[in-house]
Amino acid sequence: MNTELLGIVATFLLTLAIAIPLGKYLAKVFAGEKVWTDFLKPFESGIYRLSGINPKEEMNWKQHLKALLTINLVWLVYGFFVLIYQDKLPWNPDGNPGMSPDLSFNSIISFVVNCNLQHYSGETGVSYLSQHYVMMFLQFVSCATGIAAAVVLFKAFRDKTTTKLGNFWDFFVKSITRLLLPLSLVMALILTFNGTPSSYEGKDQFISLQGDTVNVSRGPAAAFIAIKHLGTNGGGWFGANSAHPLENPNYFTAMVELIAQVIIPIAMVIAFGFFIRRKKLAWTIFGVMTIGMLLLLIPTLSSELGGNPAIAKMGISQATGAMEGKEVRFGPAISAYWSTVTTIISTGSVNSMHDSSMPLTGAWQLLGMMINSFYGGCGVGILNYFIYLIIAVFISGLMVGRTPEFLGHKVEAREIKIAAIITLLSPFLILTGTAIATYTFNNYGDANWAVQPQNWLNNPGSHGFSEMLYEVTSSNANNGSGFEGLGDNNTFWNVLTGIILLLGRFLPIIGPIAIAGLLGAKKFIPESAGTLKTDTKTFALMTFAVIIVLNALSYFPALTLGPLAEYFTALSR
Repeated sequence: MNTELLGIVATFLLTLAIAIPLGKYLAKVFAGEKVWTDFLKPFESGIYRLSGINPKEEMNWKQHLKALLTINLVWLVYGFFVLIYQDKLPWNPDGNPGMSPDLSFNSIISFVVNCNLQHYSGETGVSYLSQHYVMMFLQFVSCATGIAAAVVLFKAFRDKTTTKLGNFWDFFVKSITRLLLPLSLVMALILTFNGTPSSYEGKDQFISLQGDTVNVSRGPAAAFIAIKHLGTNGGGWFGANSAHPLENPNYFTAMVELIAQVIIPIAMVIAFGFFIRRKKLAWTIFGVMTIGMLLLLIPTLSSELGGNPAIAKMGISQATGAMEGKEVRFGPAISAYWSTVTTIISTGSVNSMHDSSMPLTGAWQLLGMMINSFYGGCGVGILNYFIYLIIAVFISGLMVGRTPEFLGHKVEAREIKIAAIITLLSPFLILTGTAIATYTFNNYGDANWAVQPQNWLNNPGSHGFSEMLYEVTSSNANNGSGFEGLGDNNTFWNVLTGIILLLGRFLPIIGPIAIAGLLGAKKFIPESAGTLKTDTKTFALMTFAVIIVLNALSYFPALTLGPLAEYFTALSR
């Protein structure tokens, strides 16, 4: 095994070494058990008193959703106006302009929904005030929103029958005070001591290796980058994201950032098992997710380390693999691992340019976002997986001739209808959004129209289609990465992806919480000899088959028109 692959193995093992005990800790935190961070209780009590919140007031699933949606609407309105008027507000040493209404609409939705799709460049598009009090603030609270939503699911299955699902604000505040803030502080210090800026100074002049004088943005980037990864947010302080030498200075910081974006999604799976006292179920879910991740990672590594066949035909050696779009500081192996992790987990940060990836790598990146449940985002990853699990329970129940059950609760028509709607939502948004974009480009590409589609694509044919498909898929998956050959800062893309961002975030949260709330309120049925066990290898295989079949049926035609067509075209040349 070469050094680059050893780096990937070491990074993943370190991730597990942190995530597993972190999951056990989170289970205790949200169960109200004694933990070492209880010294923060007076601080949390002050927040509750200031906000007029009673954290001991029990909520049902509808009250949870009301609180979640209401506070997110407040953040959306607040941030929209700050971004428009940022040029008139303080903390703007570089003189960055205010955003247009359509760009502000897209940007604020993107950060509220934990996506961080950026149709602007970080260092030139927003002021320090906007970066700090809109973007970084939202990276904390959007992540905490997803975690709090997942804990509602946990609560529904902890007790045999219940409508009391805890308090949203209690889960929300603890997600920040007991998890995100302490980890962000540690990570920000690591990045700062490795060269990431952490000041409020404006641009500074640097002399490049070839002797050019360049103005480079600075600012309090380290704190921003810490929560961008820990919260599976992904928004870059700099336009080049984690390929930028100040955002990701060296291989060590690359490992730190990779570990950071995976530990909470894995920890939430472990926490689920410990919280509901079914550890074997959690390990089964983790196993399915990990196998799914490896089935995307291994062919990605093969594709990138194998080099570009077009260059190979020219007789040029590619000993280091396919290096187009890669940072020479990192190389193709760690970039392949990063691209897999960042697309399955909905972080969306990049340490290489995905638009330059090999065609099959692009297909795996797209498929990872389309499935969106192999670990997934903070909290919402397990919510997405829960939908597949319910469908697997339903199909399995039909196969054995029994009423489907999950953890002692009958899964009936109402729950299946909700699961079916959520399952169909992603293909509808992705395929419809891509179809609208393709139609607009093909029919108005040469017209002097407001959206100027003739300027969208730097690449024709199948790769251009992939760029549009990737943009819509990334928006639906709350991912935020992009094939940057697409010109997306225009009215059409800002509005289209803004709408997809909203629907792709909140409906997949509403659905699982509704199902969990309905199931939790039903009469508990003790296990018997005929009970379908959901923590076995057989059921894990069934769930995995459901994930693969549903996504293959939904997305194979679109992938055929894009990255697969590009791959076979390249082979035929």
